[in-house]
Amino acid sequence: MNYFFTSDTEFNHPNILRYCDRPFESVQEMNNEIIKRWNKIVKPNDLVYHLGDVGRNCNDLINMLRGKILFVKGNHDKKLDAPYIREIYIPGLLDEYGNKRLIVLCHYSMRSWNRSHYASWHLFGHHHGKLESYGLSFDVGMDTNDFYPLTLEEVCDKMSKLKPIVDFRGLTRSE
Repeated sequence: MNYFFTSDTEFNHPNILRYCDRPFESVQEMNNEIIKRWNKIVKPNDLVYHLGDVGRNCNDLINMLRGKILFVKGNHDKKLDAPYIREIYIPGLLDEYGNKRLIVLCHYSMRSWNRSHYASWHLFGHHHGKLESYGLSFDVGMDTNDFYPLTLEEVCDKMSKLKPIVDFRGLTRSE
């Protein structure tokens, strides 16, 4: 099983083409291309974390996507039954001290998140690639990765180039 992360598919949202300067001639072309690219890399047994703004009236499109999808609610997801924040551990994903790596998933960017001062990661969407990374966090939305979900390996690679804002790991109390 592989892990993937994405956000802001924005299925059936005509204005997103203009707002985000998406390179598609129509909503139908956008929907089809996102599904095609998603299914090109995601296999049926893979796990995909979708961090909100799935789309409008798009259950039929969601059913065309491969993998098991776990959602985080975004600002456009009024009817989606999903949490606003998910905290996950991926088996075998450890920090340099051998501790399990916490990943905090939210549609919105946060300046501080659970265990951020212990080098946990934060993945978000909402900003369509227009907000810079902050600490160990970055935007995983469709607009940031050529309309493909990001693999766990891609997330790890991007995180390896970032620095935590504050890191309390390894500090000991002086007597």
